[in-house]
Amino acid sequence: MNPRMPKMERHFEDYQPGMIVECGEVGVNEEEILEFGRRFDPQDMHADPERAKFGPFGGIIASGWHTAALTMRLVVERYLSKVSSLGSPGLDELRWALPVRPGDRLRVRVTVLETRPSQSKPDRGIVTSLVEVFNQEGELVMSLKPVNLMRCRPAAAAR
Repeated sequence: MNPRMPKMERHFEDYQPGMIVECGEVGVNEEEILEFGRRFDPQDMHADPERAKFGPFGGIIASGWHTAALTMRLVVERYLSKVSSLGSPGLDELRWALPVRPGDRLRVRVTVLETRPSQSKPDRGIVTSLVEVFNQEGELVMSLKPVNLMRCRPAAAAR
């Protein structure tokens, strides 16, 4: 499968183990970190610049959930297909390896690890991937293994 295939055309059969999709980059700024932190994760390290200076990271860092949300946006835009994505029953091994700081640029890469047809619903399959997020220095800042349900290509189109 060609990872450059328009994602709108991707179905379960197109997600092959070993396939790598580069999902692009997103910048992180202090204003967004503070806004997200104050709203959803109001710990000093995410929401209070003055107190964060004296915290374990020596300043403001993004909430891991903020990093995950930024990552999800790129995964939806560049990896998941609107014609076949049926949601997710969950994910495994979410890790925040390094703090994300204001001014960082995050790059997202997705690797298909495993695919298998659904045993209970023949119109779909299960795709397990590795999502890796790197900062501008190429350092891994976050990783996770999502499980996605994908619709199979319609029988008429497969002929």
